[in-house]
Amino acid sequence: MPYLTIDTHKMHYTDEGTGPEIIVFSHGLLFSGDMFAAQIEALKSHYRCITFDHRGQGKSAVSTDGYDIDTLTNDAETLIKELDLAPCHFVGLSMGGFVGMRLAIRKPELLKSLVLIETTADPEPSENVPRYRLLNFIARWFGLGVVVGRVMPIMFGQTFLADKTRATERNKWRRALADGDRHGITRAVRGVIDREGVLDDLSQISLPTLILVGDEDVATTPDKSERMHGAITGSELVTIPGAGHSSPIEEPQRVTSAIRAFLQR
Repeated sequence: MPYLTIDTHKMHYTDEGTGPEIIVFSHGLLFSGDMFAAQIEALKSHYRCITFDHRGQGKSAVSTDGYDIDTLTNDAETLIKELDLAPCHFVGLSMGGFVGMRLAIRKPELLKSLVLIETTADPEPSENVPRYRLLNFIARWFGLGVVVGRVMPIMFGQTFLADKTRATERNKWRRALADGDRHGITRAVRGVIDREGVLDDLSQISLPTLILVGDEDVATTPDKSERMHGAITGSELVTIPGAGHSSPIEEPQRVTSAIRAFLQR
């Protein structure tokens, strides 16, 4: 398993596929680069596909600090530079989208295009904060398994959760969520809750940008994607039917098709 050391922090990444162009995938909170497995399998015959795990998540090391979105953005910048990936296509979901937007605003020379999935340029809505802090407190002291039942309806849409034919998939991701490191995950949650918005800065993004949102996403609702679409000149907005906050898992073919068509254009 390849790792990149950033200062003293060990970041896990994967590197698959071949092609003249590179896609970097940045996962959402509580997950890892594994959430893009279907997209990488479909795209790696034509693109070099890179995933990386944010601090304290997936196979990356748990650090004592550095979970704020600005530091995570610096981590992604370092990865792109150290592995000589620029300019790359950057695909970011939720927290990964927070990183992608900041890179596009601050370091546009590193990117060739931007794909934003189930994300928002707004700060965390104030009405969400007490509930998320309570869940985070419980997870920190009693383990992620205690709260995973409350988290699943936030991470996935009702179509996926109710589909009897996909019980095995649901159990796989339930276990993945429950098995996360509780110290790393709860620190990452605090970084997400405390983030600042960048909506007013989106007009600085001049890269080709695709915005994808599931019509069942309750974590970053479709109206937030509409706001990003209105703020980024020339951006494209695609709604994924029957998907919640984890559309690359819930509707992998639709998400892959949208990304492939965008990159080909």
